[in-house]
Amino acid sequence: PAIRRWEAILGRPAPVPVEPNANGRPRIRVAFHEWMMGLPAGWITDIGLPYGAAITLSGNGCVPQQAQRALELLCRT
Repeated sequence: PAIRRWEAILGRPAPVPVEPNANGRPRIRVAFHEWMMGLPAGWITDIGLPYGAAITLSGNGCVPQQAQRALELLCRT
């Protein structure tokens, strides 16, 4: 249900969540992580980073909605 709600909020379907790594074991796809963060498609995946760097970048990011709310609270006059 959470995936379906987020699809409705973002207005686009969830990408396939996993892909096989070099050993054939499943790992999270960067595109799915990007989608979960609410970032536009390609925000991370289209800049040509290797998997480890891309997943680190998306994992160390801030969900845009959180940043927006923080700025709204901080900028109240």
